[in-house]
Amino acid sequence: MLDERKSAILSAIVEEYIQTALPVGSGHVATAAQMAVSSATIRHDMAFLEREGFLHQPHTSAGRVPTEKGYRFFVDHLSEPDLHPAQAQTVGSFFDRAHTQLEQMLHETSRLLSTLTSYAGVVVGPPRETATVRSVQVVGLGGRQAIVVVVLSNGTVAQHHLEVDPATTDVDMGAASAVLSRALIAHPLHLAYAPSASGDLRVDSVVERVLAAIRHREADDAQRVYVGGAANVAGAFAATETVRSVLSLLEEQYVVVGLIREVLGRGLQVAIGTETGVAPLAECSLVVAPYTVDGEAIGSIGVLGPTRMNYPQALAAVAVVSRSLGHRLSEGSDS
Repeated sequence: MLDERKSAILSAIVEEYIQTALPVGSGHVATAAQMAVSSATIRHDMAFLEREGFLHQPHTSAGRVPTEKGYRFFVDHLSEPDLHPAQAQTVGSFFDRAHTQLEQMLHETSRLLSTLTSYAGVVVGPPRETATVRSVQVVGLGGRQAIVVVVLSNGTVAQHHLEVDPATTDVDMGAASAVLSRALIAHPLHLAYAPSASGDLRVDSVVERVLAAIRHREADDAQRVYVGGAANVAGAFAATETVRSVLSLLEEQYVVVGLIREVLGRGLQVAIGTETGVAPLAECSLVVAPYTVDGEAIGSIGVLGPTRMNYPQALAAVAVVSRSLGHRLSEGSDS
């Protein structure tokens, strides 16, 4: 534990370094922390913080920069941050808009997080096995083309394009929709089963093609990750190799899902540097939170940026967006 003065000194250094990315000297600390002590006392305390691993001095004549331990202390002792009123209004306006598909809303939510924080925004969608089918309809588009629209209880609107027998009529499509509705409604898509044959070859062919399309997508799309503002990563790091490694990781959906799940599983809201347990993220921090529907966590959101992250802003943005997203989805599940 640090006493009040050393805590204030550490906080002043972290806040200044977040803003400037330059080593912080005792002169700035004396002004920012409004210390009623001598510069010599502040330098002595900074040397103590360095010995204890909270700070690092890049060069003998330079000021200090925070270490992972320093950032961790800073984050753990933050009071609950508030989002700037203008940003809170932006979030409210975003979720007041109509979003026709869950995928669209989650993708735009990742971009919203990026806009609020200037870091990469990440949204992990709900597992499809948690959602049940609300409605299913097959619509002919002319010729050999048709589309099946499946609405799930979590707000997802899934669309699948099909090739059908050109002799298939709108009546056949309606009959296929009825057969599929009886088989699928109130069941998770991954448990979709083949209903008994209707005896109409064209109808049964449409049903079979719809089920094949659904199963293909379910196998390929169990839990999607939406990333917004990945380009912000490029401006956050000086080393090209670091940028390349982080961007490559963000493309690995299963890795991102596992990382966020593991961080939340450890009871963390912020993982700093090596705390992520992923080597390419050794210079990154991840701020995460689940979003809930009817009291159940169904997905998660987060922002990924450098360890020199504006933690109060990121924590506030993630908290407000996760609550708003969960509330919006809860409204959809009740409609």
